[in-house]
Amino acid sequence: MKADLIVGIQWGDEGKGKIVDLLAQKYDCVARYQGGHNAGHTIVVDGKTHALHLIPSGILNPKAINIIGNGVVVSPEALIKEMKQFDNLLGRLFVSESAHMILTFHTLIDQAKEILRGEKAIGTTGRGIGPAYSEKIARAGFRLGELRNVETLTNRVLEYFVQNKAIFEALAISLPSREELTAELTTFAEALVPFLANTTQMAWKLMDEDKKILLEGAQGTLLDIDHGTYPYVTSSSTISAGACTGLGVNPKDI
Repeated sequence: MKADLIVGIQWGDEGKGKIVDLLAQKYDCVARYQGGHNAGHTIVVDGKTHALHLIPSGILNPKAINIIGNGVVVSPEALIKEMKQFDNLLGRLFVSESAHMILTFHTLIDQAKEILRGEKAIGTTGRGIGPAYSEKIARAGFRLGELRNVETLTNRVLEYFVQNKAIFEALAISLPSREELTAELTTFAEALVPFLANTTQMAWKLMDEDKKILLEGAQGTLLDIDHGTYPYVTSSSTISAGACTGLGVNPKDI
């Protein structure tokens, strides 16, 4: 069974959220594959409002599996807050262990740089999306799977602070102590580690079993980092090809 894909063909806000929500009721799995919590939409069901930024719309279908793929940059804090809207997510929500994290300092860097741009600001949401993707490409990022060993991750982040001390000082960003950082990462680990998985293999297995999969794109084509209205774009591949790298599926699987 091949996966179906929904993408926006403008700058986002085309109403694709409504379409995804409608179609998600007919699928066995709904997967997000790029972007961060700068995307999403609000859904009202039976008078109850659900604000979804990271969790796929299939979460409102009690029979559907929901995947946050490796191409998504995940703010642990934002995801945990979003998860609190729902009960019994274990076995229904899976997050890629290879997805990169947006930590507090990514958000601070994002906001500080936007202020420095002044009149030439690019309109970032200031949620750390760009800096997290930048670190990913620079091979200096932090993956969700690293939450399985908080001590090692804490040391890695502290080393990153030391290596980039001049940048943080120039941007007037104060850094947390080891104790503060460890406490924060421990909170993230306790909440998210049970949901971590190799989501690429999950997607392959689901397709082998002829399950119906819906791939949910975020933002829109003209915000694509390569093919959009650069530099007024987002930091990920929002076109259909982004689903291949962001989840690990073959183009022929779509």
